[in-house]
Amino acid sequence: MKKEENGPYKIESLADAHRAFGLPNPRHPLISLINGANNPVAMHALPGSHVLGFYKISYKPKLGGKLKYGQSYYDFDEGGLLFASPGQVIGSSQDDGSICSQYTLLIHPDFFLGYPLAKTIKHYGFFSYSTNETLHLSEEEKGTIIGLFNMIEKELDSRIDDFSQSVLIAQIELLMSYADRFYKRQFITRKAVNHDLLQKLEDVLDRYFADETSLRQGLPTVSYLAAHLNLSPSYLSDMLRSLIGQNAQQYIHDKLIAAAKEKLSTTTLSVSEVAYELGFEHSQSFSKLFKTKTNLSPLEFRRSFN
Repeated sequence: MKKEENGPYKIESLADAHRAFGLPNPRHPLISLINGANNPVAMHALPGSHVLGFYKISYKPKLGGKLKYGQSYYDFDEGGLLFASPGQVIGSSQDDGSICSQYTLLIHPDFFLGYPLAKTIKHYGFFSYSTNETLHLSEEEKGTIIGLFNMIEKELDSRIDDFSQSVLIAQIELLMSYADRFYKRQFITRKAVNHDLLQKLEDVLDRYFADETSLRQGLPTVSYLAAHLNLSPSYLSDMLRSLIGQNAQQYIHDKLIAAAKEKLSTTTLSVSEVAYELGFEHSQSFSKLFKTKTNLSPLEFRRSFN
């Protein structure tokens, strides 16, 4: 474990993490499951801000009490899963370091080499969610997740043979699939709250164009919108996909086209001026997007109103 100048600590290996937890070296250099019942460790054993060189999946039986959404909405209070990917800065002030993890699964990316999961694991957006976007589990879901951790632990404690890696990969893939399913459920159960966020998102974009932020900052980005909603970009995209069937970038494009149609039909601005006001650096990029979305060029769309 080392600290970059003016930056977070880097924990590059599983052995480094085990030492930080005060545990013996892992039996396998590329995968480890820490059972908090046998080896109770709290997150404050790690530096306050650090970057991992591996994937981490933690199950916490309690999350510091129920989280409140809006005025009265609560999620399940049966614990939850937290995910982190290599290169992600974690350990911010949002983390509740006093709550011990019951299970912590650490997996170096090299463990997946030669398996499809080496690529497909990057498609799971929850590895880049922030701490306040934890997957909250119902009692039934908790039983499923704990059962999978127990299976992985049993396999790691067994004699290593030619099948060990394939079996572990299959178990991890199953864990990912269940996490994906349960996050989809979470988006549904938070639908009322998420619709409020969708309204706020529309307001942010409306202001972006109305106060000419686009002239100063260019096109609105997913990161810009996520920051204004206190969400991670990945969570915002997945939330929108569950609500309206579009990711955040597609949503931005639709709003851009709607704003462009309004300007083209109600003003005498040239196509280049419309593109500039919306934040495009080049009018050709605007015309190409408009054509893709409407099957009409901006001029053809304008002529349809004359």
